[in-house]
Amino acid sequence: MSKTILVTGGAGFIGSHLIEALLQRGDRVICLDNFDEFYDPALKRKNIAGMLQNKQFVLAEGDIRDRQLLDELFRSYSIDVVVHLAARAGVRPSIQFPELYYDVNVRGTLTVLEAMKNAGVRKMVFASSSSVYGNNSKVPFSESDSVDNPISPYAATKKACELLCYNYHHLYRFDIFCLRFFTVYGPRQRPEMAIHQFVRHVMQGNEITLFGDGSSRRDYTNIHDILSGILLAEDHLTGYGVFNLGEHTTISLIDLVRTIEKHTGIPAKMKYLPSQPGDVEITYADITKASTMLGYAPSVTVDDGIRKFVEWYKGNA
Repeated sequence: MSKTILVTGGAGFIGSHLIEALLQRGDRVICLDNFDEFYDPALKRKNIAGMLQNKQFVLAEGDIRDRQLLDELFRSYSIDVVVHLAARAGVRPSIQFPELYYDVNVRGTLTVLEAMKNAGVRKMVFASSSSVYGNNSKVPFSESDSVDNPISPYAATKKACELLCYNYHHLYRFDIFCLRFFTVYGPRQRPEMAIHQFVRHVMQGNEITLFGDGSSRRDYTNIHDILSGILLAEDHLTGYGVFNLGEHTTISLIDLVRTIEKHTGIPAKMKYLPSQPGDVEITYADITKASTMLGYAPSVTVDDGIRKFVEWYKGNA
């Protein structure tokens, strides 16, 4: 049975892929995006250009902090579920602009929740982040671990939003799943993210900058697997839950560069700088809960994912 789904931040990297999948399965999708200039808005418009002629797709340009706009959307469309992806992204810039990150991420999420409450819409999938774990000493990271020590304003806003989501579940019986994404990559990834940035610089013969000694490790999650997790979460959306969505494997920064060298066929020119404030030493997802309760089963290795990303980049550079 098809649904009407509001996707906030729908023109972005993850959002545009999700909307394609939702349209393909027959849902009606309302895409809310403000085309923020954090990176070139033209890239986001390109992401959704192929959807504009689809009668099941509606583009609403605006900000999640605009209560009047949100109320109008809920009045105009019989929305069944909200997938809330919109946020000010990035750990390092959040240290420079903490007030902006708090305003967009926390106040924006509260505004969405209030608009849902007043419209009688009670189902949300919320995009959280592995950054809430901070420098967690226990690996892999489990949803039962304490996340009381975030080390960046961005991470703190995501933790705050998870708490707001629980409030609305407890007070108003919302069904909300908070999905902690672990470093998502793939076609259309934001240009400043490591994999996109490294591939671009290597292909152009430019130097890449590595922060730290190259030993930091990340659990990189391919967009194909993240989409699977989001759709499974929406299908199982009952009560309140927090779920890790990762690949349940890690790769060091230097090995990531070596993998990019392998698939581009070009040696990287590297410059090392000290680690940056807010950067964590490792991310590593325990996906037992998502696997058991949602049926989540990631399948794309970093090696295969990088190969596919390089192919996409070559066709879109």
